[in-house]
Amino acid sequence: MSIQVSNLTKIYGAQRAVDGISFKAEKGEIVGFLGPNGAGKSTTMKIITGYLSPDGGTATVCGIDVKAAPLETKKKIGYLPESNPLYYDMYVREYLAFIAGVHKIQEPARKIESVIETVGLTPESKKKIGQLSKGYKQRVGLAAALLHDPEVLILDEPTTGLDPNQIIEIREVIKRLGKEKTIVFSSHILQEVEAICDRVVIINKGKLVADSNLADLRNNMQQRQAISVRFKEKADRNLLESMPGVKAVRSVDDYSWELESDDAAGLRRSLMELALQQNWNIESLQAGEQSLEAIFRELTVVP
Repeated sequence: MSIQVSNLTKIYGAQRAVDGISFKAEKGEIVGFLGPNGAGKSTTMKIITGYLSPDGGTATVCGIDVKAAPLETKKKIGYLPESNPLYYDMYVREYLAFIAGVHKIQEPARKIESVIETVGLTPESKKKIGQLSKGYKQRVGLAAALLHDPEVLILDEPTTGLDPNQIIEIREVIKRLGKEKTIVFSSHILQEVEAICDRVVIINKGKLVADSNLADLRNNMQQRQAISVRFKEKADRNLLESMPGVKAVRSVDDYSWELESDDAAGLRRSLMELALQQNWNIESLQAGEQSLEAIFRELTVVP
C-alpha cells in the first residue's frame, strides 16, 4: 500500500480541521482528493508529506510511518503544494540543480533535462523563474517534485494558473505518471478530476463523506437523476424550480438548464407540459448521468 491514512485527526484550538478520516491509495492509482475550501484537504496533504504532525491517527507512505520517520517518507514523496514556493532569482536549471543536490541525485544534469522535457519546460528553461508566467512556474514546481523519481506524488491544485492548452498537456503528464506511481491529486476543477482520476475521496468539514471510484459513486447516488434541456427562448428559473419533483436547477447559459429529480420520466412530462403552457420551444431534452459537480454539491452543500 503506497498511502494508508487511518483515523487521521488534526485540531486547531476548538476546530477539528481533520476529523478521523481514513483512506488508502495504491501504486498505479490516481486518487482525486476533493472538498470545499476549509474542508481539510491541504492539512491532510501536509500531514501525509510530513509538513504537519497529526494529533491522532496515522499516515504511512510505502509502509513507513510519516510521524516516526519523516525524512524517510519524504524520500518517497514528490510534493507540489498549492502555494508552490520557488526562488524567483534563480534560473530554472539552477533551481532544479539545487533541488537535485538536496536529494543527492546521481547524474543530476541528465535527470534535470529529463524532467524539463517531461513537464514541457524546454521553451522557457533558460529564464529566471521570476520571469516565467504563472503556468510555467507551476511546471517548475512539478519538475522539482518529480526530480528524485518518487514513488508517490501529492499534487495540490497542480493546474492552477494554466491556460486550457497547458492544462491538457499537464493532464497527460499526470496520467502517464499515474501508470507507475501513486498520485493524490487535489483540484477545484472537477472536470479535470473526472478526466484524470480513477477514484475520488471527498471530505467536508474535516470528515470523510465519499471514497469510491467514480462509476460506483454515480450508481450509489443515482436515485437523483439529471435532465438536460435547451429551449429556443429564455426560460424562467422560478417556473422550472416549481415543477413537481425538482430537487435542483442549474443554469448552463440563458437557454440551457440542468435539472435533478428523483423521477426523471415524470420530470420530462412536466417539462413538456410547462413548455406548452409558456409557449417555449424545446430544442433538446435528454437524461444523463450525474456529473461529479452535482455529486460534489450534494455531498458538501448544506441544504
